[in-house]
Amino acid sequence: MNQAAEKITPQVSSIPQEAFDWYDEYAHGDIDRRTFLSRLGTLGVTGLSLSVIAKSLTPNYALAEQVSFNDPDITASYLEFQTPSGHGTGRGYLVLPKDVSMGNKAPTVLVAHENRGLNPYIKDVARRLAKAGFIALAPDALFPLGGYPGNDDEGRAMQKTLDRTKIEGDFMDAARLLKNHELSNGKVGMVGFCFGGYLTNTLAANLPDVIDAGAPYYGTPAKSNIDQINAPLQLHFAELDKRVNATWPAYEDALKANQVTYTAFTYEKANHGFHNDSTARYQEKNAELAWQRTLDFFKANLSA
Repeated sequence: MNQAAEKITPQVSSIPQEAFDWYDEYAHGDIDRRTFLSRLGTLGVTGLSLSVIAKSLTPNYALAEQVSFNDPDITASYLEFQTPSGHGTGRGYLVLPKDVSMGNKAPTVLVAHENRGLNPYIKDVARRLAKAGFIALAPDALFPLGGYPGNDDEGRAMQKTLDRTKIEGDFMDAARLLKNHELSNGKVGMVGFCFGGYLTNTLAANLPDVIDAGAPYYGTPAKSNIDQINAPLQLHFAELDKRVNATWPAYEDALKANQVTYTAFTYEKANHGFHNDSTARYQEKNAELAWQRTLDFFKANLSA
């Protein structure tokens, strides 16, 4: 059991599902923090105070480290790059496997964050990918505003002020960078969570000659060009995630109609965000299963 599971799991079974649903509304800007906390105050859960429930649901990024930035098997750094399709200049967290070289090139994976910028959990995901042998790049959509501010509330507010099409353009140019990186084998996968899941679906639809495999986690569909998707998709859904799951039937029909290769997994009794090991929504068993499926999927589809 990892550090996050040890600290979070004992409280989860006592938190009512309504609290998770309200947190999802709060995290996606449907209600403000005051309303979220006010609703939590109506629960009256025996043995758990309002502050304990709120603290469990909101991210504690001190827990979100499965691979250290000092791990000898990886090299992590920051990279600025040109984004003519987006804001003009982007910045991302680039993590390389130890053994990658001009004579030993590696497949690449673009990592897309949620609706709040490049937080520590997403950077750890990039390190996990590099540990598994992939070159990983995790751009920060908030770079035009100075970057992830260190807390999710501010990050979420900042991201809402940005033009979504320019964010998409930033990530598209990041994908092109990976395709042409000197250490890349020319294959590009993409994984994203929540808003990043939407970005994964969107880039698969709009960059069919760049994206070779996409693994969106609880992401909504691309808004156009689904008929252009060439890459196989591996989609991950949480059983209790009503908001995103409501979009899946129509998306699946479109994927079938356009003969897109896909596999979809729905994780039992899981909430939106179950892969994020910094909150009480984290489910270790489902998260590890989903992640192993993702690594296997990339290994099968991104080899040169």
